[in-house]
Amino acid sequence: MRREAVVTSISWIPSEAITGLAKLPFGSKMAHYDVPPPDSLAPDVSASLESLLAEDRFRFANELRAWIEVEDGRIIDCGYTGGGCIGATTIRFGAGPVTVAAVALPDVQQPPEVGEESVRFAQTAGGRTGVPAPRTVHRKPFIQYHAPIAWASLELTIHVDGHAEGKLVGASPFPRHWVYGTDGELLAKTGLVDFKEWYKNAFGDHTPWGDLDSPALVTAVESALERELSTSIMRGGAKPKIRKVAEGDVLIEQGSQGDELFVLLDGVLSVLHDGQELGLMGPGSVFGERAVLEGGTRTVTVQAVTKCKIAAASGDAIDRDALARLSEGHRREEAK
Repeated sequence: MRREAVVTSISWIPSEAITGLAKLPFGSKMAHYDVPPPDSLAPDVSASLESLLAEDRFRFANELRAWIEVEDGRIIDCGYTGGGCIGATTIRFGAGPVTVAAVALPDVQQPPEVGEESVRFAQTAGGRTGVPAPRTVHRKPFIQYHAPIAWASLELTIHVDGHAEGKLVGASPFPRHWVYGTDGELLAKTGLVDFKEWYKNAFGDHTPWGDLDSPALVTAVESALERELSTSIMRGGAKPKIRKVAEGDVLIEQGSQGDELFVLLDGVLSVLHDGQELGLMGPGSVFGERAVLEGGTRTVTVQAVTKCKIAAASGDAIDRDALARLSEGHRREEAK
């Protein structure tokens, strides 16, 4: 009997993720940030990726699809059937948009690790844009012309009874990587985008095609309501204020006063009540609504685990019914 499974990553550029001079084409609308990918690739992952690629919705994707053949409870054969795909870069200026094909690197598929009850597969996919990115870098030859390389490394384990698990085990520091589980539903996402580190270092041997992969800081997925609210805050009427928070800094102090609502754009935050950690928040999380609804007093402390980028907006600009629904899921100290 043949058992097949898939785990997928989509890599895309979120709003405000690029820094320095490289940000200028995005600010002038010559280049574009990406709309967040969908929450689900089900029921047909391959068809969904083809559709998103045609709509220019991501920079590249890694579809790790594999199979095992089971006979009398024993694994007798196995193999890969999926692979990576990469999008193009669209530059808008002058008479109209110009599309430049991206450069895909060969998929790296490790030999399957076959055990008595399961097989583990590992695959890396990625590449670089076809648009030149002349810049100084931190090591020889100290100047690079080609764009840096981006990648995502996935693992998939298929068991003889048919169940499977997938995860992201490595990724370039840029762009954002979203992971979809074996059911095609959004499973996890990387918590930190570091454009500067990627821009200066991700070339040559400092990639999985040389001698280096980068461990991925993976966070849980925010709720569908948070994704709806974050889109409203970032793409609504009044533009939110963008703040940077250093690792270890406190963004919100329990018992303090405040009326702002926050969206975590990048990084990982810790939520504490009376000094006890209640959980972690990753990119896309919306928080601060309880003070908006309950008289302005902050009920928890929020501290940066990594360096973070935050969008802050007035709580009065957001629908209060939506904030009330969000609040019901954020009573972490009561759950404890």
